[in-house]
Amino acid sequence: MITFQSHAGIYTLEVQQYLNSSIDDAWKFFSSPGNLARITPPHMGFHITSGTPVRMYEGQIISYRVSPFPGFTTNWVTEITHVSPKNYFVDEQRFGPYRMWHHEHHFEPRDGGVLMTDRVTYKLPFGVIGRMAHFLFVRKQLEQIFSYREKRITLKNELH
Repeated sequence: MITFQSHAGIYTLEVQQYLNSSIDDAWKFFSSPGNLARITPPHMGFHITSGTPVRMYEGQIISYRVSPFPGFTTNWVTEITHVSPKNYFVDEQRFGPYRMWHHEHHFEPRDGGVLMTDRVTYKLPFGVIGRMAHFLFVRKQLEQIFSYREKRITLKNELH
Protein backbone atom coordinates (compact mmCIF):
# COMPACT_ATOMS: atom_id res chain seq x y z
CA MET A 1 0.00 0.00 0.00
CA ILE A 2 1.38 3.40 -1.04
CA THR A 3 0.13 6.66 0.47
CA PHE A 4 1.19 10.30 0.08
CA GLN A 5 0.62 13.28 2.34
CA SER A 6 1.56 16.90 1.79
CA HIS A 7 2.30 19.42 4.52
CA ALA A 8 3.96 22.85 4.21
CA GLY A 9 5.54 22.00 0.85
CA ILE A 10 6.94 18.74 2.25
CA TYR A 11 5.70 15.35 1.06
CA THR A 12 5.56 12.08 2.96
CA LEU A 13 5.36 8.81 1.10
CA GLU A 14 4.57 5.69 3.10
CA VAL A 15 4.77 2.19 1.68
CA GLN A 16 4.04 -1.06 3.50
CA GLN A 17 4.92 -4.49 2.20
CA TYR A 18 4.60 -7.87 3.82
CA LEU A 19 7.71 -10.01 3.32
CA ASN A 20 7.37 -13.77 3.47
CA SER A 21 10.74 -13.95 5.15
CA SER A 22 12.43 -14.11 8.51
CA ILE A 23 13.52 -10.87 10.14
CA ASP A 24 17.13 -12.10 9.82
CA ASP A 25 16.86 -12.56 6.04
CA ALA A 26 14.94 -9.30 5.53
CA TRP A 27 17.48 -7.33 7.57
CA LYS A 28 20.45 -9.00 5.86
CA PHE A 29 19.08 -8.10 2.42
CA PHE A 30 17.94 -4.52 3.07
CA SER A 31 20.90 -3.50 5.24
CA SER A 32 23.31 -4.34 2.42
CA PRO A 33 23.56 -1.20 0.23
CA GLY A 34 24.64 -3.28 -2.76
CA ASN A 35 21.18 -4.86 -2.98
CA LEU A 36 19.52 -1.53 -3.74
CA ALA A 37 20.45 -1.79 -7.42
CA ARG A 38 18.66 -5.18 -7.58
CA ILE A 39 15.33 -3.63 -6.57
CA THR A 40 15.57 -0.35 -8.52
CA PRO A 41 14.04 -0.20 -12.01
CA PRO A 42 16.79 -0.82 -14.61
CA HIS A 43 15.81 2.23 -16.70
CA MET A 44 17.04 4.45 -13.84
CA GLY A 45 20.64 3.39 -14.40
CA PHE A 46 21.25 3.17 -10.65
CA HIS A 47 24.93 2.63 -9.83
CA ILE A 48 26.80 2.94 -6.51
CA THR A 49 29.97 4.97 -7.13
CA SER A 50 31.47 4.85 -3.64
CA GLY A 51 32.16 1.11 -3.66
CA THR A 52 29.76 -1.56 -2.50
CA PRO A 53 30.00 -2.16 1.23
CA VAL A 54 28.70 -5.44 2.60
CA ARG A 55 26.96 -3.96 5.64
CA MET A 56 25.76 -0.48 6.55
CA TYR A 57 26.71 1.52 9.61
CA GLU A 58 25.83 4.88 11.14
CA GLY A 59 27.76 7.69 9.51
CA GLN A 60 28.29 5.77 6.28
CA ILE A 61 28.32 7.93 3.15
CA ILE A 62 27.12 6.26 -0.06
CA SER A 63 27.26 7.95 -3.46
CA TYR A 64 25.26 6.93 -6.52
CA ARG A 65 24.66 7.87 -10.12
CA VAL A 66 21.04 7.71 -11.15
CA SER A 67 18.98 8.75 -14.14
CA PRO A 68 15.56 9.78 -12.81
CA PHE A 69 14.33 10.44 -16.36
CA PRO A 70 15.77 9.94 -19.86
CA GLY A 71 18.61 12.28 -20.76
CA PHE A 72 19.28 13.40 -17.19
CA THR A 73 21.80 11.72 -14.91
CA THR A 74 22.72 13.04 -11.48
CA ASN A 75 24.89 12.24 -8.51
CA TRP A 76 23.17 11.43 -5.25
CA VAL A 77 24.91 11.20 -1.89
CA THR A 78 23.21 9.78 1.21
CA GLU A 79 24.31 9.22 4.77
CA ILE A 80 23.11 6.37 6.96
CA THR A 81 22.20 8.37 10.07
CA HIS A 82 20.56 5.78 12.32
CA VAL A 83 20.76 1.99 12.55
CA SER A 84 18.92 -0.26 14.99
CA PRO A 85 19.65 -3.79 13.75
CA LYS A 86 16.57 -5.76 12.72
CA ASN A 87 14.35 -2.77 13.64
CA TYR A 88 15.07 0.22 11.39
CA PHE A 89 17.62 2.35 9.61
CA VAL A 90 17.51 5.87 8.19
CA ASP A 91 19.22 7.36 5.17
CA GLU A 92 19.30 11.09 4.46
CA GLN A 93 20.34 12.89 1.31
CA ARG A 94 23.45 15.03 1.65
CA PHE A 95 23.61 16.01 -2.03
CA GLY A 96 21.19 15.24 -4.82
CA PRO A 97 18.00 16.06 -6.69
CA TYR A 98 15.83 16.78 -3.64
CA ARG A 99 15.95 19.78 -1.35
CA MET A 100 15.38 17.32 1.50
CA TRP A 101 15.21 13.50 1.63
CA HIS A 102 14.74 11.54 4.87
CA HIS A 103 14.02 7.82 4.35
CA GLU A 104 13.09 5.56 7.26
CA HIS A 105 13.09 1.77 6.75
CA HIS A 106 11.19 -0.10 9.49
CA PHE A 107 11.00 -3.88 9.98
CA GLU A 108 8.47 -5.61 12.26
CA PRO A 109 8.09 -9.37 12.65
CA ARG A 110 4.45 -10.21 12.00
CA ASP A 111 2.45 -13.36 11.26
CA GLY A 112 5.50 -15.49 10.50
CA GLY A 113 7.01 -12.87 8.19
CA VAL A 114 8.01 -9.22 8.27
CA LEU A 115 6.01 -6.04 7.79
CA MET A 116 8.35 -3.57 6.13
CA THR A 117 7.38 0.10 6.21
CA ASP A 118 9.20 2.77 4.24
CA ARG A 119 8.51 6.37 5.18
CA VAL A 120 10.10 8.97 2.93
CA THR A 121 9.79 12.64 3.84
CA TYR A 122 11.05 14.88 1.06
CA LYS A 123 10.92 18.36 -0.39
CA LEU A 124 11.60 19.37 -3.96
CA PRO A 125 13.58 22.45 -4.95
CA PHE A 126 12.24 25.39 -7.00
CA GLY A 127 9.07 26.23 -5.03
CA VAL A 128 5.99 26.30 -7.28
CA ILE A 129 7.90 24.66 -10.15
CA GLY A 130 8.91 21.83 -7.81
CA ARG A 131 5.30 21.35 -6.70
CA MET A 132 4.20 21.21 -10.36
CA ALA A 133 6.96 18.69 -11.10
CA HIS A 134 5.71 16.60 -8.17
CA PHE A 135 2.19 16.63 -9.56
CA LEU A 136 3.31 15.92 -13.15
CA PHE A 137 5.92 13.21 -12.67
CA VAL A 138 7.82 12.92 -9.35
CA ARG A 139 4.95 11.32 -7.45
CA LYS A 140 4.30 8.86 -10.30
CA GLN A 141 7.98 7.98 -10.53
CA LEU A 142 8.22 7.27 -6.78
CA GLU A 143 5.10 5.08 -7.01
CA GLN A 144 6.69 3.19 -9.93
CA ILE A 145 9.95 2.68 -8.03
CA PHE A 146 8.24 1.24 -4.96
CA SER A 147 5.81 -0.83 -7.06
CA TYR A 148 8.75 -2.27 -9.00
CA ARG A 149 10.49 -3.11 -5.74
CA GLU A 150 7.40 -4.85 -4.38
CA LYS A 151 7.01 -6.95 -7.53
CA ARG A 152 10.71 -7.75 -7.68
CA ILE A 153 10.80 -8.92 -4.06
CA THR A 154 7.52 -10.84 -4.27
CA LEU A 155 7.83 -12.44 -7.70
CA LYS A 156 11.58 -12.94 -7.95
CA ASN A 157 12.04 -13.84 -4.28
CA GLU A 158 14.98 -11.42 -4.12
CA LEU A 159 15.54 -11.87 -0.38
CA HIS A 160 16.98 -15.37 -0.81
